[in-house]
Amino acid sequence: MPAMTAFDSVTRFDPGVATDAYLATFPAAAHVKAIHYTQGGHWLLLWSWLVAVLAAVAIARLRLLPAVKGAVERGRPRPWRAAFLVALVFFLADAVLELPWNAYAAWWRERAYGLTSQPFAGWLFEDLLAAVIGAVFTGLFFMGLYALIRRAPRTWWIGAAGLAAAFFVVQLILSPVFIEPLFNRYTPAPPGATRDAVVALARRAGVPSDKIYIYNGSRQSNRYTANVSGLFGTARVAMSDVMFAKGADIGEVRGVVGHEMGHYKRAHVIFIAIFFSLMALIALGLVNLLFPTVEAWVRTGATSVADPLGLPTLMIIVSTVLFVATPLISSATRVAESDADAFSLRVAHEPDGMARSLIKTIEYRADSPSALEEALFYDHPSVRRRIQRAMTWKAAHLEAATDQEAKDAAASK
Repeated sequence: MPAMTAFDSVTRFDPGVATDAYLATFPAAAHVKAIHYTQGGHWLLLWSWLVAVLAAVAIARLRLLPAVKGAVERGRPRPWRAAFLVALVFFLADAVLELPWNAYAAWWRERAYGLTSQPFAGWLFEDLLAAVIGAVFTGLFFMGLYALIRRAPRTWWIGAAGLAAAFFVVQLILSPVFIEPLFNRYTPAPPGATRDAVVALARRAGVPSDKIYIYNGSRQSNRYTANVSGLFGTARVAMSDVMFAKGADIGEVRGVVGHEMGHYKRAHVIFIAIFFSLMALIALGLVNLLFPTVEAWVRTGATSVADPLGLPTLMIIVSTVLFVATPLISSATRVAESDADAFSLRVAHEPDGMARSLIKTIEYRADSPSALEEALFYDHPSVRRRIQRAMTWKAAHLEAATDQEAKDAAASK
């Protein structure tokens, strides 16, 4: 940790110098490695989009979906059942076709950079399990979507935005209860100084104090991380055991958990749900407009956008819109992340704890991108920017920050 000798004098504390001092604690060679990893990840966005488009075209050429629809209908219209099963088969086939690419991007590359220790067999099982769950859930969504298209062939895409938001909210509610436990073990934070500090922070923040969990995130990833998931009664804050394996002290825990509580208290999930419903409105509006043109190239055999056989065409348009909108999506999430940081500083008074935790995330998120790179690709503010803001807050609140540091030091003894 960098030496902080200016607690007693506002004039002697320089946020820029303090920020540079923190960043200097991360080894130079590791900074270079982090830059390579991060910038390579930007290229993955392009290749992932291309792989998704090629997979959709391949599924159309294989004629899987007409076979499924024909087997379901057998000369009798069964639109609900046909839409669900066609979507189910499409997304399962897509998962299989994209498996080699995902194995490289989500497992081999992560392992090469030391960001996972998970064996390939474990990764493969979880990837396929997630694919099956996702295919079923998405199949239900498209069953409702195609019903909307049949009911309102001119304005279906407007109602579809609301449908997308509803499914997003349902997924948020159900995920902590039914989905996440399939992949990880979640246990309440054990009694002790750390839990006491978190409970006190929760009371101060005005959030439920019985929703703080630790999960075995090291099973999949070596990343120092925490998250908030769920909605309403299922909402919870979860810290990966990697945090503690990497020496998280009470100040770091308070800074990180304060951030996650900020997401909960500031209702960022509602903000994100509204944002993505607007994105769905734009994407599906473009589907309605561009479907005949793209279908002429993909050639699924669909008679119109209302025909589930055109799902590969629909997904090519949607994935392309989302790819092009990457900077907009990144900006929306950065706004929420920045606001959560500000909440943590106001409530937890842990600028140094936050800075120490952020340093440990540099290995998977290069700390000092250009302004353009950050705007285009970063879904969190850069580490340098976040630490700078924390140190600026500290300079304006030296008494509160110093008092909290003293309390943390006493608690850790």
